[in-house]
Amino acid sequence: MPLLTRITGPRDLDRLSPEQLDQLAEEIRTFLVDAVSKTGGHLGPNLGVVELTIALHRVFDSPKDKVLWDTGHQSYVHKLLTGRQDFSKLKMKGGLSGYPSQAESEHDVIENSHASTVLGWADGLAKANQLRKRDDHVVAVIGDGALTGGMAWEALNNIAEAKDRPLVIVVNDNERSYAPTIGGLANHLATLRTTDGYERFLARTKDILDRTPVVGRPLYETLHGAKKGLKDFIAPQGMFEDLGLKYVGPIDGHDIEALESALARAKRFGGPVIVHCLTEKGRGYQPALQDEADRFHGIGPIHPDTGLPIKASGADWTSVFGDEMVKLGKEREDIVAITAAMLQPVGLKKFADTFPDRIYDVGIAEQHGAVSAAGLATGGVHPVFAVYATFLNRAFDQVLMDVALHKCGVTFVLDRAGVTGTDGASHNGMWDMSILQVVPGLRLAAPRDADQVRAQLREAVEVEDAPTVVRFSKGAVGPAVPAVGRVGGMDVLREPGTDTPDVLLVSVGALAPMCLDIASLLDKQGITTTVVDPRWVKPVDEAMAPLAERHRVVVTVEDNSRVGGVGSAVAQALRDAGVDVPLRDFGIPPRFLDHASRAEVMAEIGLTAPDIARQVTGLVAKLDGRFDRTAAEVDSVEPARD
Repeated sequence: MPLLTRITGPRDLDRLSPEQLDQLAEEIRTFLVDAVSKTGGHLGPNLGVVELTIALHRVFDSPKDKVLWDTGHQSYVHKLLTGRQDFSKLKMKGGLSGYPSQAESEHDVIENSHASTVLGWADGLAKANQLRKRDDHVVAVIGDGALTGGMAWEALNNIAEAKDRPLVIVVNDNERSYAPTIGGLANHLATLRTTDGYERFLARTKDILDRTPVVGRPLYETLHGAKKGLKDFIAPQGMFEDLGLKYVGPIDGHDIEALESALARAKRFGGPVIVHCLTEKGRGYQPALQDEADRFHGIGPIHPDTGLPIKASGADWTSVFGDEMVKLGKEREDIVAITAAMLQPVGLKKFADTFPDRIYDVGIAEQHGAVSAAGLATGGVHPVFAVYATFLNRAFDQVLMDVALHKCGVTFVLDRAGVTGTDGASHNGMWDMSILQVVPGLRLAAPRDADQVRAQLREAVEVEDAPTVVRFSKGAVGPAVPAVGRVGGMDVLREPGTDTPDVLLVSVGALAPMCLDIASLLDKQGITTTVVDPRWVKPVDEAMAPLAERHRVVVTVEDNSRVGGVGSAVAQALRDAGVDVPLRDFGIPPRFLDHASRAEVMAEIGLTAPDIARQVTGLVAKLDGRFDRTAAEVDSVEPARD
């Protein structure tokens, strides 16, 4: 009987022998490769933390002791050891989340999968324990990549303040975040990795001096008293110790016995301790180890034997942007690019290969990236900062006060905008078009297809006196959606065929095909519709109000929160222009969305062609004083396209 099937909770680990623990580690790796290859998910990070997770749950008593993960994508092994071994629907509707989830287990504390937050959480929990006089332990597991984030160092500064407040910080050092970790901290950790640790040196010295008559012991005490200087000489650990943090390591992150010993010492210490563990991302799976880009950080379904994708994917939004950036770079020497530790995921790898001196990876530090971009723009170049839409939330103050206030020509490219689906609540890019509406002077583009990504990126980098934003979706990009006309700066995607149309349908970004389906459904109900794509959704085009005035109803459809989004901006523009036309805005409701496929999430929140067509039909019928067009009639009509 496999050992893994006998593990229903962390305390089941206590009865296993060292040999059985090693066997369990191998079983877990085999399980992960088999399970994640079927569903997709974060494979490489979890293969690297198998022994570390086993040791953590052997030494600490979860859920009484709080084990916190930063970021949560390295928590699959933690899930397995806390009774969650059904990975058949990982990241799918009704299945396990790809991150820790309070709804799944009492062993999960943090659901937010944005990096560099765990130390702040740990600081707060440790303070609460101290105030409530609890003996619970707090353990924060943070990857070396997340330590490039400024929030982590703000937390360390506070953690070090209380020398008697127990808190164990485990640095999972695999030299990578997505890609190899960069920066001064990474160089420091690399030095620690390649230098004999002080603890081993001191242990050997003690053994020798203990056997030396008369002077041996006093000499050892003197040596131990001078450990700060010795440590800096033997292994430069001063960065942590200068903060007042006890440092243990480096420890082999795949040696369970060594890990348990180090963690047990840290647990007994009674103050803040850093345990530095060296792990190998993708360990035990050769295809991952051979993937130099990101060691199978995040994968889709693959053949487990080869690591190759089960099906080839078509062109996606990210690659369209990446290819166009290379073309722009060849045309303009002033174009530079910025990434926050995600060179490959945001499509800048080709640009980096072509222009290695014009790419800046700032680490997991979006705030710094935005301010640095302001400096670059002030220095006479045009930075393009590519980042996931959800991660730009972290740099809002810098976009507002550093970039916009100073009228800096910086282009922000937001990948994974709108509903992303399987990565869950923290990864949906559903806030950008709301929070950016309040930024004076900022211009925001939402391309509907690949052609518009190219065109609007080019338009964005021509702006030198204000921030510009180009946002697009996750995944494959569909066929081109041609315009049939132009009104002001807006593309007309469908003409109503009458001088007195019923509905002006404002289509935002990638939802253009769905909006054309809505128009087709309305047409079958005898409702005439004009479909326009504003292209630039901020500011609202001056032609919007006079166009809306020619229609009976205005409908906006966006892949963003309804609160403060494009619909709200259009409504305000119409009010300011004195245009009194009923407006109905469709978008994402103001709630956190559970993980599921994009299509399932869109259906759940009613952001589908039949759902919207049914409601618009009811609205027009109400204006007509008629209620004979029923929901059933609309539901019975198939959309014009998939």
